[in-house]
Amino acid sequence: MATGVEELLDMLFEMIDEAKNVPLSSDKCMLDRDRALDLIDDIKSQFPMELTEARKMMARRAELEAESKRKAESILKSAEERARQLLAEESISLQARQRANEMVQQAEERSRELKRSANSYCEDALRRTEEAVAEAYDEIKKSRARFRAAAGVAGQAPSGGGRPMYNAAADED
Repeated sequence: MATGVEELLDMLFEMIDEAKNVPLSSDKCMLDRDRALDLIDDIKSQFPMELTEARKMMARRAELEAESKRKAESILKSAEERARQLLAEESISLQARQRANEMVQQAEERSRELKRSANSYCEDALRRTEEAVAEAYDEIKKSRARFRAAAGVAGQAPSGGGRPMYNAAADED
């Protein structure tokens, strides 16, 4: 079984290219419907893998944000508890407030840093996924153009008799 979208598209193109003409028509052909639909289903099944990966990355981003929030709240609670203890001792109450503020700032900064990191990771992963999907989409468009070009060549009357030949080298341009 084919493993990639490009290979599946090549198989579909080959099936269409080799299909027999419908009697009395030079621009229509007969295909094995089940085989063609199976190939299209296989192609469609390949795309969800990319989308699933993107969804996993989004879920991971949400997990990272939730985890950073929990950590920040834990640090904040710890800072507040420590501040209460320090305030109970009059001699170091000023130091306790300063330390608590520092811990809160550190927790907030760490939370912002984790969120920035998660956002950057997800943005990069989504960009790569978008590029892969765009590349696959461009390949589909090229295959359709080659198919249309081949269908256009097949529709012209052959000059030397017989069936016109598809020129794959001309499509390489």
